[in-house]
Amino acid sequence: MSSLSTPATGGPEPLLLLLDPVARQTDGESVRIAKDVLCGGADVKVAYPESPSELDRMLSHRGRRLPVVIGSDLALQRVLQALHRHRELGADPVGMVPVGRAEELATARALGVPGEPVRAARAVLSGAPRTFDLLVDDGGGVALGGVRITGGGARRLVGRTGGWRSLWAKLAAAEQANALTPDAVDHSPRVRVEADGRLLADVHRPVRLVQLILPGARQSDAADADADADGADGAADADGAGVLEVVVHAPGALVRARAASVSVVGRGFGYEADGHPVGPVRARTWTVHPGAWGLLLPAA
Repeated sequence: MSSLSTPATGGPEPLLLLLDPVARQTDGESVRIAKDVLCGGADVKVAYPESPSELDRMLSHRGRRLPVVIGSDLALQRVLQALHRHRELGADPVGMVPVGRAEELATARALGVPGEPVRAARAVLSGAPRTFDLLVDDGGGVALGGVRITGGGARRLVGRTGGWRSLWAKLAAAEQANALTPDAVDHSPRVRVEADGRLLADVHRPVRLVQLILPGARQSDAADADADADGADGAADADGAGVLEVVVHAPGALVRARAASVSVVGRGFGYEADGHPVGPVRARTWTVHPGAWGLLLPAA
């Protein structure tokens, strides 16, 4: 993992600034402030990717520039997914200046990214990289914080696709969705859940919610309220690297486990990765990739 200072000059490394198209529309002032701070402290090249193919091209031609995202959690997720796809995710840390609505920045907040543009930009220039695990699925998708499977997840995907404000989000949905129709989705999902081969739920019994949570990006959720219900520790401890927490909520039952890999099979279910709808799918396996990526955060 590279640092922010080059041995030869001692100055900041050059940056590739990736602007989420939506960020410029929703909060142009924050975008301008972040750009000014970054351009004043480093050699910056500004890019405006409008599609995954443009993003791939810009990243592949970035040279030694560190990728910096100005935008939402989804914009950061798309950049990490592209780097993962090209097997370049662990080569350099990435930076982020969060711009968007509060609900679009929950993962960045959980990861420790400053919410104020100037502080976030300064963390990119003078902060230190911290490594995080990544959740990778067998369909090529990634999740920074976690996954939720609920009865309403697929309905939200169908209903919200046209209202998503980012072209990246629309294309992500098109890439992830398969040939299942909305009518094929089980809105009270009966799924088989296995964690490292251990059966946690089977299709004979519906579940209300399945959560896959990466410890480093844990957010306040329903799992916290249930942490004491079975005497389990709600959050993973410092030794939890390389594993995720699995929480299965079923009527009258709560099952918790930790695992490196989780497989879910059902007739057709939608899910949310970092709060963004995906699917429906009939089967999916998620695997933890320990320390897969680095994020520039304020120095301790």
